[in-house]
Amino acid sequence: MAFESLSEKLETTFRKLKGKGRLTEMDINEAMRDVRLALLEADVNFKLVKDFVNRISEKSKNKEVLESLSPAQMVIKIVNDELTALMGSENKKLNLSSKSPSVVMMVGLQGAGKTTNAAKLALNQKKLGKRPLLVACDVYRPAAIDQLIKLGKDTDVPVFEQGKGNPVQIAEAGIAHAKKFGNDLVIIDTAGRLHIDEELMQELISIKEAVKPSEIMLVVDAMTGQDAVNVAQSFDEKLDITGLLLSKLDGDARGGAALSVTAMTGKPIKFTGTGEKMDKLEPFYPDRMASRILGMGDVLSLIEKAEKSFDEKKATELAEKLKKNKFTLADYYDQLVQIKSMGSLEDIAAMIPGMSGLKGVKPDEDIMKKTEAMILSMTPKERENPNILGSSRKKRIAAGSGTNVSELNRLLKQYEMMNKMVKSMTAGGKKRKKLGKMGGFPGISGFPGF
Repeated sequence: MAFESLSEKLETTFRKLKGKGRLTEMDINEAMRDVRLALLEADVNFKLVKDFVNRISEKSKNKEVLESLSPAQMVIKIVNDELTALMGSENKKLNLSSKSPSVVMMVGLQGAGKTTNAAKLALNQKKLGKRPLLVACDVYRPAAIDQLIKLGKDTDVPVFEQGKGNPVQIAEAGIAHAKKFGNDLVIIDTAGRLHIDEELMQELISIKEAVKPSEIMLVVDAMTGQDAVNVAQSFDEKLDITGLLLSKLDGDARGGAALSVTAMTGKPIKFTGTGEKMDKLEPFYPDRMASRILGMGDVLSLIEKAEKSFDEKKATELAEKLKKNKFTLADYYDQLVQIKSMGSLEDIAAMIPGMSGLKGVKPDEDIMKKTEAMILSMTPKERENPNILGSSRKKRIAAGSGTNVSELNRLLKQYEMMNKMVKSMTAGGKKRKKLGKMGGFPGISGFPGF
């Protein structure tokens, strides 16, 4: 994951500071040297690193900080605030026109993930109540139009295309189509190149002048490091971009692009691509990202993920069952499905404060898959009453799920522990009510995969 190495180095640095109690200027200097090296290794722009470290050092050496009861925590807060400011301070929304349709022009180099992220953005906005239309204006790259059409089908978003025609005319025709059929958002997928050239820029300028977009979104590959900053500056000079979409942030990028690009261009990162699936596009929150980099978790994003996967009907049913001290394997399975829909267990763990310190302890996704397979291999009656599972039934379930009896026994033991926890809660008490309302998420340490 992006920032993993940077996060580890910064956490090590601040752990040393916490261990010292009171701090001296020499302690601050040593810590800032480590911070400087960590940022440079993450491929952050050298000038930015110098200014960033100087600001932190100056604020950290303030008398009030050094003589405070918890100087290390004060320094960490200063670093957190400066990291947040470096990445843009606050989340910036998509620029949408008051006059329908709003036009978003997606630009970037070939290979940055422009076409895929155009479809992701369309799906993102569709979930917010918009009626998007994708317009295929990349008439040069082989299969670019076919790719956009397929992505449109995958996301159930209409695609307007006119084959290998004039991109400017296609863009204009696409907007006319949107007006006719009631699409209030047009997302134009433009052509890219392997490098920046005058011909590419002139075409993009012509499209901009013709359709007057409310948003010019530059898609930048996070894996390219400092080159991402150079690309952003070049596009901004010619097109005056309004925002950036940082793709492939789930890869092994060192993070320098995310920390540098806004400070160097003055343009905000609005979205990040965090996976290959169409729903893996997230709004960018500088404060939350800073907290994650410093190992402080990201509870707000975790809550938002939970809300998206939250099934109110099932939660109400579960709440009623809990009042009667009932918690079956079918309920256990429902909670499993809801947690899976929130994303990978590793990503979820990274958002929980304190979990970042468990380096090397990775949630086992295979255990969760096996758990799901074992429960699905049971009959409805067996899920409702696991006590009827004798030797022959267990062998059948293990064979049907591709597991063995010992793994099934482990699952039944975990379930029994959770069942006891539910029954130990006071009937009708606040804790039970809260558990039911949350969808009954079990404790992390007792859940399969951890």
